[in-house]
Amino acid sequence: MTTTTTNDLLDPAVQGLFDALDSGTWLETVAAWLAEVDAAVGGDWSTERVVPARERVLGLPRNSRAEMVASLVRGVLSRWRPGLEIERFSKERAELVRLASALSRGFPDEPARELRADWLHLFGRQWYLSESGQAEQLIRAELAAGRPVDGAVVATVRRTALITWHDNQEIIDLAAELPAPLLSPGEAWADQVLADLAELDQPGDSGDSGDSGVTAGPWTDLVRHAFEVKSAKPTARWERTGRALLAAVGPEQARERITGWLSLAGRPRTLDLVAEPHGEGVNQLDPYNLEALRGLGFLLVLTPAHADSARALAGLVEAALRKAPGVGPRAPKVANAAVRALAALDGEDGLAQLARLTTRVTYKGTAKELDKALREKATALGLSRAEIEELAVPCYGLTEPGRRVERFGDARVELLVEGSRVHETWYNETGRAVKAAPASVRREHAEELKEFKASVKDLQRMLVAQSERLDRQFLARRSWRYEAWRQRFLDHPLVGTLARRLIWTVEGTACAWLDGALRTVTGEEPAPAGDGLVELWHPVGCPTETVLAWRTLLEDHGVVQPFKQAHREVYLLTAAEESTRVYSNRFAAHVLRQHRFHALAAARGWHGRLQIAVDNSFPAPARLLPEWGLRAEYWVNGMDADWGETFTHLGTDQVRFYPIASPENLTQAGGGQYGPVRVPGVQPGEPVPLTEVPPLVLSEVLRDVDLFVGVASVGNDPTWSDGGPEGRYRDYWQSYGFGELSQSAGERGELLARLLPRTVVGDRCTVTGRFLEVRGDLRTYRIHLGSGNVLMTPDDTYLCIVPGSDHPTDGQAYLPFEGDWMLSVILSKALLLARDTAITDPTITGQLARR
Repeated sequence: MTTTTTNDLLDPAVQGLFDALDSGTWLETVAAWLAEVDAAVGGDWSTERVVPARERVLGLPRNSRAEMVASLVRGVLSRWRPGLEIERFSKERAELVRLASALSRGFPDEPARELRADWLHLFGRQWYLSESGQAEQLIRAELAAGRPVDGAVVATVRRTALITWHDNQEIIDLAAELPAPLLSPGEAWADQVLADLAELDQPGDSGDSGDSGVTAGPWTDLVRHAFEVKSAKPTARWERTGRALLAAVGPEQARERITGWLSLAGRPRTLDLVAEPHGEGVNQLDPYNLEALRGLGFLLVLTPAHADSARALAGLVEAALRKAPGVGPRAPKVANAAVRALAALDGEDGLAQLARLTTRVTYKGTAKELDKALREKATALGLSRAEIEELAVPCYGLTEPGRRVERFGDARVELLVEGSRVHETWYNETGRAVKAAPASVRREHAEELKEFKASVKDLQRMLVAQSERLDRQFLARRSWRYEAWRQRFLDHPLVGTLARRLIWTVEGTACAWLDGALRTVTGEEPAPAGDGLVELWHPVGCPTETVLAWRTLLEDHGVVQPFKQAHREVYLLTAAEESTRVYSNRFAAHVLRQHRFHALAAARGWHGRLQIAVDNSFPAPARLLPEWGLRAEYWVNGMDADWGETFTHLGTDQVRFYPIASPENLTQAGGGQYGPVRVPGVQPGEPVPLTEVPPLVLSEVLRDVDLFVGVASVGNDPTWSDGGPEGRYRDYWQSYGFGELSQSAGERGELLARLLPRTVVGDRCTVTGRFLEVRGDLRTYRIHLGSGNVLMTPDDTYLCIVPGSDHPTDGQAYLPFEGDWMLSVILSKALLLARDTAITDPTITGQLARR
């Protein structure tokens, strides 16, 4: 084996540099050879063998060196690809920047224009200034020469000054001296504000000189006032000033502008950034602009009430909580401020958005703000927290469950809620159905049409939110008086579309809405309930024959439940769990993708922290069950990470229950052992025996954990057939991907055995043990009921099929409930493989052709 040494690389590079210099070739070519030499010596130009080359280069005319530096800077920029190979790019960038800096040694105070422009361009494309000393010198030279500094450069200086660990007083002072612009550009919303201010105000309107493009006038004063919110809640003085400034521009006009600006918050940057070593700036919000976002949200409260205001603030909450790599939620303080602004809005629109956000927000701090806001609203109205959430659901113009007709002159649109989707059917002036809003509607009713479309989007979002809220009611121990239940659920124009697809217990009798009335499992109408109690039905504790009868009845009527209820898995205590007594190992020894697990657990009401490979302890992911006085924990430990990095995967262990007030259990990062937090004067809580956990609670918690494993396990990833990194998980992938079934997977097989005969490929499909067997024309396939992985005859060759849709079976087959993504994946694969001669995807046909 031949080893390449530094000398082997150095001599050709030096010779190439001299040849390029001697031939008088393009200076870009000289710069390229210069970079080769630099790489060969590792940046150490004091090496004796390169001293002649160094002296030759430094002896070039200043203008030639300036052109070479500009070439290197262009090389820096050309190497960047957003989001790709950040570490490698950063290393290359650092080397080229250092080399360019050495080349420019000895330049006059005002360097060549090309060099200055290239450097400034690079500064404006960084999240923060990595070469702050050189940047400060060059920017001050620009200011001294009376040249305006580009807004992108100003934004970078401001961000650098706000980075606490940077602690560079010179940069902090420079940021304070830069006069423009009012907001840091590079974000869609900030760019729109600056463009609007340039249109609405003129330089010097308020006595300012207008230097550096700074606008002045009533609109600029309004935006500048947004920066003045320094506390969590605006002061009365700030609000008085805000009202006066709003009056100067017109409150209604201000509302329209501000809602338009806030609706752009969180969109992709308009100025791409050079990638930094650890991904800084990726998907982040500019920290300098955050105070203005908070202030604009509070100003919106002072404008006339409008549904758009509530929409904009709710959108701001979600945009601010979107996660950035290595940072987490992008701007929690902005999200919290937007929640407080929503709570302060007049009318029902803000309340409705608060209720919707409670089902979507998982970040703990903002979730607390939402809970506080709803509790305060409930107290003011003399209601409970749960009641205010139920009463906050708007009708969105629906006049009966799931239907709305809206007229626009002689044209009309009919809105129909079917399942989890909202369908629009437009009719023109003659009554003929058309695909979209007629031209007359778009022309003569533009504002009404805009509001209608926004309302439909709100309806769709609320429909999803209410489905998730109802799914949480199983553990909420919630019951209603019959008349209140009918008003808030069964007959509510929006919630009724969900409630009429569920089973309820009315005065102890299970019934569902079928054929226009409440009916029992035998099809009879129950006795009048009077003012009896109503609860959401759960299959735990019900005889098996009753559960099966409900499934058959709903399937015969074509009912699609918004989530699993009649088909809901029931997890009963096993003999093994009776033996272990205080913990369940049913879902131990799995390998989960940490980020996917963390997101799914948060959505299901669990809380925890991402585990990082540092010297620190982390709490077990837990779900609080205050109605039952319990806390459920799922013990997991980090795997696969270098020191200081977030663990890519988690290994799973026990599920336990504790009294809700007992100290939480912690594990050392990657350590594998859990123990209670030691609190002086507080005894560690003993785990609750599983036999003492109510069967409903045990079943629902284990169902959550089964879901976590089913969705986040590396075993159901079709691209992991090689066992993942270095093949470490090959055995696990094989055992999970084709091994014994979990309870949910087993019930999936029972359901497929009933449903498939109704499909066009039913005669080609058979459920056999752990697999769905599909007979195609080319081969026979076995689809695992747990992972969805596929084996082909005759030798059980693995067939990789990556699902490409959120709704794989859209319109192709009836499913009795929504939400089981793996069931949809398996069914879609069966429909595809049964007609294997019609497959055209080359990634699949190539595998089928191998023998």
